Amino acid sequence: MAITGTHPGLDRPASPNADADEASVYRKVTWRIVPFLMLCYIVAYLDRVNVGFAKLQMLTDLKFSETVYGLGAGVFFFGYFLFEVPSNVILHKVGARVWIARIMITWALISGAFMFVSTPIQFYVMRFLLGLAEAGFFPGIILYLTYWFPAERRSRMVCTFMTAIPLAGLIGGPLSGWVMESFAGKGGMAGWQWMFLVEAVPAIVMGLIVLVYLDDGIRAAKWLTEPEKKLLEEKISHETAGKVVHPSLRAVFADPRVWLMALIYFCCVTGQYGLTFWLPTLIKTAGIKGVLNIGMFTAIPYAAAVVTMLYLGRSSDKHMERRWHLVIPLLLGAVGLVGSALAGTTNTGLAIVALSIAAAGVLSSAPLFWALPTSFLSGVGAAAGIAAINSVGNLAGFASPFLIGWIKDLTHSTDIALYVLSGVLVGGALIVLNIPAKMVNR
Repeated sequence: MAITGTHPGLDRPASPNADADEASVYRKVTWRIVPFLMLCYIVAYLDRVNVGFAKLQMLTDLKFSETVYGLGAGVFFFGYFLFEVPSNVILHKVGARVWIARIMITWALISGAFMFVSTPIQFYVMRFLLGLAEAGFFPGIILYLTYWFPAERRSRMVCTFMTAIPLAGLIGGPLSGWVMESFAGKGGMAGWQWMFLVEAVPAIVMGLIVLVYLDDGIRAAKWLTEPEKKLLEEKISHETAGKVVHPSLRAVFADPRVWLMALIYFCCVTGQYGLTFWLPTLIKTAGIKGVLNIGMFTAIPYAAAVVTMLYLGRSSDKHMERRWHLVIPLLLGAVGLVGSALAGTTNTGLAIVALSIAAAGVLSSAPLFWALPTSFLSGVGAAAGIAAINSVGNLAGFASPFLIGWIKDLTHSTDIALYVLSGVLVGGALIVLNIPAKMVNR
């Protein structure tokens, strides 16, 4: 559906020099903020999903079933759900610098403490506490990016930022495999215990750096000149004038668009965590032996996801089209998951190709999704709305790994679970196609 008229957030300066100045300022902001936030998210995501690698040794050592693992992997998102909206509202009030640093340091301490887990109850409790500690980090960053970038630049920035997810897999897979294999038995600890300890340290370091490096917003940035600050503030104020700024949390939760967005994101997250929590197991099922080799092969699907995310994010902003740029990766993810199930253990090469297609589609869908709700939310409405969408959607992070674990225990295969995940992705794509284009294509 074509959009008529203009949107204030898309106004362009008439002068070519002004365009050049604007491009230069945004380039400066991008290089200052986005790589640093990506590094923080790489550390965050690594601590969130490294349990997928720990599983390769942990289940045998502690005699946990696949269902216990799936429940423990997923219970993280209950803690995440409970504290996410309050956390994002607090961030909006006290500032990103202090609150993001708090989040990173507390989750690092909890993640490192996983080395002491020995029973299912301890595993569940620690995963729940990790969710509480990390709640607010991702939606806080999405909110933070809206402080700096208008809509026509935001999808590209969110996609660039969220390449941290596959990059975490690209780095974390080989790292986790190496730590677990090289440190096993040293100091009387298993390889998976060393992995939790070693991978917690970067989060503490980055949390302390956040306190020094990150600015709460445009006005607080000493590295910007006054004309640069005014240009950025003008772009954001023009965009905000075209949005609905919800006056209360109640109004946010009463907005049906917020719940529609949460449902779509639930579908995206179902695929995302179904893949990331179980990718090492799927790689092993495909015929790869040894934790180090498994770690190296997990890098291949994540590398495919990095390239796809960057391309689609740029394309979405260039064409100012949001729906099909989300539908296509959702369908690609579904095709890849079905393909990996069909390949099974009989064709390792085909299974890796299918998992790469799945990763490219599934991991690209989440950042492309965020162009939808941020097109109509602003101010406190954005803080609460983004957190609400993310917290409800992330309940799929509980449902997805638990479902796969339960089905695998029941059938001794992941094939049926992969078909179910594919169906959810297709359902999400159909919902997106029913959204009016004029609501989100801006």
